[in-house]
Amino acid sequence: MPGVIDIVTHENCPDRVYTTAGQGYPEPSPYDQRMFPRKVRHVGDRVAAVLAETPEEAAAAIKAIVVEYEVLKPVLSIAEAKASGAPIVHHGDVSYVVGDPPAGSSVKGDGRDDPIVYQFPLHADPHRNLAASVADGIGDVDKGFAEADVVIERTYIGRRVQCTPLEPHVVFAKVDSDRLVIHASTQVPWHVRRIVARAIGIPENKVRVIKERVGGGFGAKQDIVLEDLAGYMAWTTRRPVFFRYDRQMEFMSSRTRHEMEITVKLGARRDGTLTAMEMKVDADTGPYGQHCLTVPMNAVSKSLPLILCDNARFEVKTYYTNLSPAGAYQGYGAPKGSFALQTALAELACELGMDQLDLIEKNRVRSGSRIEILRSLGEGRPGAPVTLGECGLGEMISRGRKAFSWGKSKPESGDPDWKIGRGAVIIQQGSGLPGLDSANAELRLLTDGTLLMLSGGADLGTGLDTVTAKAAAEILGMDMADVTVVSGDTDTTPFDKGAYASSGTYFSGNAAVRAAENLRDKCFKVAAGILGEAESDLKIVPRGIIRGKSGEITLAKLAHMSTQGEGHGDLVGFGNFKTDHAAFPYGAHFVEAAVNVRTGEVKLRRFHAYQDCGTPINPALAIGQIYGGVMKAVGHSLYEEMLYDDRGNPLNLNFTDYKIPSIYEVPEDFHVELVPVEDEVGPFGGKSVSEISLNSAAPAISIAIHDAIGAWCREWPFTPERILRAMGKL
Repeated sequence: MPGVIDIVTHENCPDRVYTTAGQGYPEPSPYDQRMFPRKVRHVGDRVAAVLAETPEEAAAAIKAIVVEYEVLKPVLSIAEAKASGAPIVHHGDVSYVVGDPPAGSSVKGDGRDDPIVYQFPLHADPHRNLAASVADGIGDVDKGFAEADVVIERTYIGRRVQCTPLEPHVVFAKVDSDRLVIHASTQVPWHVRRIVARAIGIPENKVRVIKERVGGGFGAKQDIVLEDLAGYMAWTTRRPVFFRYDRQMEFMSSRTRHEMEITVKLGARRDGTLTAMEMKVDADTGPYGQHCLTVPMNAVSKSLPLILCDNARFEVKTYYTNLSPAGAYQGYGAPKGSFALQTALAELACELGMDQLDLIEKNRVRSGSRIEILRSLGEGRPGAPVTLGECGLGEMISRGRKAFSWGKSKPESGDPDWKIGRGAVIIQQGSGLPGLDSANAELRLLTDGTLLMLSGGADLGTGLDTVTAKAAAEILGMDMADVTVVSGDTDTTPFDKGAYASSGTYFSGNAAVRAAENLRDKCFKVAAGILGEAESDLKIVPRGIIRGKSGEITLAKLAHMSTQGEGHGDLVGFGNFKTDHAAFPYGAHFVEAAVNVRTGEVKLRRFHAYQDCGTPINPALAIGQIYGGVMKAVGHSLYEEMLYDDRGNPLNLNFTDYKIPSIYEVPEDFHVELVPVEDEVGPFGGKSVSEISLNSAAPAISIAIHDAIGAWCREWPFTPERILRAMGKL
């Protein structure tokens, strides 16, 4: 056909499997994806790709392709995936790079399907649709429940939602000097390089990835969605390739938040003291297993450690289905775990006749707490208990109580159809992955005294480049205008794990701090020789001046001298950050909502977020992250949901049929208040802020709905139909 350069299908693509999960290697995700699978596993899966001179010629060629399908029965829910005799989503040979398959699991495939390779055991049994599982705990949970005066058990469901970045996935790939150059909208340029090299079958030194300015990632761009295919076609044809999803493809073929069904069992004495906790998580990873263990595990690891209990256990199981691919999404499983546990605590308080916040106050973590459950919650390595430093939850709860006049009568709506309720939750997140991830930065002093920061970090619009520039300017006595940041280029900047796990400020920011400190110390050493003064007598003063007891020299002068034939050499600072220290940001969020008892409609009247992010390096951006995170979660809680027909076809593939929050959903009283608790390791005392705020809206709104109408909503989103059904009106 005119203009067609190449066509790739399952018949001529590379015959190797890999994972698209942008995680540290070896990944805790199965290698279960082929560039074009022999078995198409969901609506929107890859069947054929056409490279043509124009979009019109490519579209015409796609329409001309005739595909013959052998139609198989799909698996469209967790219940169907678990059922005895269920259709098998992945029926290829199963192998392990390290370790052995679990006892009783099946490893021999049907001879037709693509293989699955696990880097190490994830307690999986793919031929029974089990992609991964884990179970552990502390204490004697059965004894704890036996000692309880009250035991409740509830199941909570969080439906599948789309990441909805306003910029869809997009990539431009070309070959330059026999190297593949990929310009990508990605959160993880170094993981893209590694995975694309494997998928294509070329060494990493042949691949350069440049992270362009990203128009929203939200976790979806932690995965390699387009880069493997665009890179392969550019490499094999030696032609430049541009590939951009339209909105329909973004919904069908990108990444969604895992659907989860979480059963929480709690036991307590009459005074509210918890005696036992249990969480069972069933998750739907869709047709492929990227992040299939770590996302559901995060539902546990970011919820259970908030509550002190000697007896606690959890079980996580993740299943393959034929619905849209799941993966990373801002919060990374924590929002659904928080929804389940925080709502269950409120239900327990109701059973005990206690105030919800009094129950939380009796059992929450606080300064100096020993968090034993963390010994069971290691990610990629054995866990360890942590003795908490200073915790600001008490102050946050106190501020929220006062602002909402907690314990006093609720306001009246003035309309008998509208009932008002209040809810409150405590939340936590992490700051990167201690012991697993690392970040690097390089800071160069240029000949006019300005600074060039080479950061491996991937700024997604979160302000990470601003954080690293501020760190350099602060330490070297410069204005921010004197610092230029180049980030996320695998050829020119040093390695960084990428933008995920709330790691930007903590890891990439700390690397920038160390690079600036290293450059400052090198400048002191050179200046000491020039000025004839001791290094210990030198200090940096504003506008980049090194001042001693009797003399001074500018950084510009030092830089100029470094280029001379008799100079002291280039002045460059290097910074690396890795740590075993866990830094937990905490928050207390309060909601006031009105519920229409005739229609089931919910309106948010007030939302207050009292939030610790350590020292806020950029307060305006930190507050903006909280506003954005809360509103994303409001959408998930009230109306966002991927819908499918009985054959697995997604039904709402645009922003007309799939509603996302807008300015009209912002509560009239939307208040964010930072309550800084410095971290001893974080940059200038900073901690993370980008994900934690997604953990609050669902449980807080659910609790407020119950407070208003006396009915518990245990399935998000809380649509009018589900609220009326909970009230017994449908």
